[in-house]
Amino acid sequence: MSTFSPTAVALLGLAAWMLVLLFVMVNQRGLLVLSGKMRVNAFAPDGSNTPEGFGRRLVRAHANCVENLPLLFAVLLYALATGNTAITDGLAVLLLAARVFQSVMHLISTSPIFVWLRFAGFLVQLLIVAWWLLRLAGLVA
Repeated sequence: MSTFSPTAVALLGLAAWMLVLLFVMVNQRGLLVLSGKMRVNAFAPDGSNTPEGFGRRLVRAHANCVENLPLLFAVLLYALATGNTAITDGLAVLLLAARVFQSVMHLISTSPIFVWLRFAGFLVQLLIVAWWLLRLAGLVA
């Protein structure tokens, strides 16, 4: 098993994407504090009081990653630990791309078209993980 299998890349990519979102959030909040636009202790946990709503979308995009991380990590780690990456490798990078796509759509807008696009990215992830679970459990070949 290579440590650079697509499954391993997707696992690290999911963690890295969450880190990127955190850095963007820290940067945005840091700039607001340093510019005097907000007090350091004034940020709402959901980002609702940041200018132009971007902060709220950013917090939700990050929270959505955190909410889905256990499921995605569990399946990818199981495949790595059991030597079943042949099952996950084929779609692993697509899973990562769908996760990033979903977050980016979340960051851009909450207009109906972007919500539909965000849902499409999420649905791709769900279908991939469901397929993997069926295959890892030996229920389908």
